[in-house]
Amino acid sequence: MLTLSERECIALIKKGECFDAEVESGAFIVKIDEYSPVICAAIHNGHNLRSDLEKSFLLTKEERFFEEDPYTDELISSFPIQLIGNDSRFEYDLNRAKTLSTYFKTAWNKQVWKKPLSTTQRAKSHRKHQAFYNVLEAIIAEVEHRFRNAIVFDIHSYNYKRIERDTPTFNIGSGQIDVERWGKVSEYFEKQLNKISLPNLDVRAATDEVFQGRGYLISHVNAHFDNTLVLPTEVKKVFMDETTGEVYPLVLEELKAGFKNAISDTAAYFVRRYGKRKTTKKADVLSSSISPDVLKIDKALYSLCKNVETLNYINPVNIATERSRFLNKSSDVCPSFTYKQLNINPYKFREHLYQLPVDEIMDADIQQLYRHVIDNLANKIDLLSTIGSDNFLYNSLKYYGAPQKADVENAKFILHLNNSELEQHQAVHNADEAVEYFKQMAQQWGLVCRIEKSSKTVAKAMVNSEKSLLMVNKDAKFTAPELHAYAYHELGIHMLTTLIAKKLPLKIFALGLAGNTHTQEGVAIYSEYCSGSLTIGRLKTLALRVLAVQYMLEHGDFVKTFHKLVEDHGASRESAFTLTTRVYRGGGFTKDHLYLKGFRDVLHLAKHTSLDNLLMGKAGLLDLSVISEIVERGMLPKPTPLFDLTYRPSGNPVLDFVIGSIK
Repeated sequence: MLTLSERECIALIKKGECFDAEVESGAFIVKIDEYSPVICAAIHNGHNLRSDLEKSFLLTKEERFFEEDPYTDELISSFPIQLIGNDSRFEYDLNRAKTLSTYFKTAWNKQVWKKPLSTTQRAKSHRKHQAFYNVLEAIIAEVEHRFRNAIVFDIHSYNYKRIERDTPTFNIGSGQIDVERWGKVSEYFEKQLNKISLPNLDVRAATDEVFQGRGYLISHVNAHFDNTLVLPTEVKKVFMDETTGEVYPLVLEELKAGFKNAISDTAAYFVRRYGKRKTTKKADVLSSSISPDVLKIDKALYSLCKNVETLNYINPVNIATERSRFLNKSSDVCPSFTYKQLNINPYKFREHLYQLPVDEIMDADIQQLYRHVIDNLANKIDLLSTIGSDNFLYNSLKYYGAPQKADVENAKFILHLNNSELEQHQAVHNADEAVEYFKQMAQQWGLVCRIEKSSKTVAKAMVNSEKSLLMVNKDAKFTAPELHAYAYHELGIHMLTTLIAKKLPLKIFALGLAGNTHTQEGVAIYSEYCSGSLTIGRLKTLALRVLAVQYMLEHGDFVKTFHKLVEDHGASRESAFTLTTRVYRGGGFTKDHLYLKGFRDVLHLAKHTSLDNLLMGKAGLLDLSVISEIVERGMLPKPTPLFDLTYRPSGNPVLDFVIGSIK
């Protein structure tokens, strides 16, 4: 952060430059990430008091804090233009005219000073007051020049416990607003504030119920500018204990996100109604560049977590020998799998993970995105550190969840289909032929990656994201439709998202967002559907995976699950071994129920929205709205699919009926 004088600050604004600075020895902060029609101010956020005033100041820090507006800077932290007061309102009040801004002796019926401030002391404070308004004028002038109109959100907070009646969570003061001209915008803002949801709190927005907006900031702007609307807004201190000053982090986090939506929606409405761009969306009033604080956290997170790849550790290293022993010698004795040793200290990992200063990310939604990922990675390391132990299943359930009743019913429905309805194909392609076919498809799609046979994978084929490698099980056999389906699934989705993630400036998309397994496998299965290669036989395989997980949870017996798949569901011994191994590896791996569930959820989504943004690396449905906003803001390029992911009926009436029946 720069340290600038008022004159230096104004000079940069007149040049149209962006900067982040403390002005007038830290009296206030000016942040301009990008010039936008929306300006946000938190003028009573500060707590500083000049050292020459402290000796005669009578109030305690707690009494001072009580009347200030702490944390209001966080409510506006997502926006590209911010003005934040650092000095206490007791030194000079930016919401009062300059001559009235320094309290003579008392405030709120409390004596503030031992004796009235001297002329010299008042003059120092008045200079800072004047500097703030000179800078504000420069910003508004520049914004009006660029966009014709400007909107200022003047954010305050208020103590409510001393008010003996119910008061609104948000109060807009319209006393100095030209309601005939700007009233629709004020009404729109109130509606957006009413949409905010806070944990365990009733939320209500109102106009002029507690405060009428008669402060000096709006008076000053009204006196100097004709095309700028100021919305004075008071927030009830429900995000903290107003008496002790203790903050409630969960409420504040939701409030920040809610404020971001309410302000950006209102600002976009304002621009559409009064500005030059009639198609403005809320993403257009937010910054289009990735801030340094995000890049810093992202780099640190990736450095810590880049080698935490689940399947590198969860796949048994002796899978080939145990498969041969079980199938050829003794199918009544559980395999004894061994695993690669974890080369990460889980305790230090979690410690470093939660020490990352995510609160330095100013954008509320992007901050929440990183918090989701950090929590997800903490759960992943719990999973990996318990491979082969009794605790693994618990951690797998925590990370991947368990099949719900609807998932099991969907699986049983699919498995009850008559065999006459199934496509019959011979598995005629071996691993070498599969490798050559996949290489041709990769070349056709322009994917720069490696494709090799492997003895280290349980699945027929899987992508190693770290190495941009498609591994084909050396013992696998493929039907012609399977080859086509695997090409779309593994190369068309998993390899594509891997390569996209490697090119992005934010490496969080290579690490994986929360819920990415459910989402990415869902998109991959959906790609098989789009390619015309999804068969009912494939759906049966996915359904068997759900039941295999359910059997594992019910009785936890590898041999029993294997025989149920063979005897009750007609699976071949080879495929039954693979399915059973998939769900018992590590000590009980519940991931496999997510394929069918993910396909269902992605299919439903595809019927009314584009899936393209889900190709942004290892994306997840949980944070799709944030990903879409990031793309709309121009912070990251929109992913381009290799083939059309638009939903269309397959043309196969049996397949479409089955898929339409998945609930």
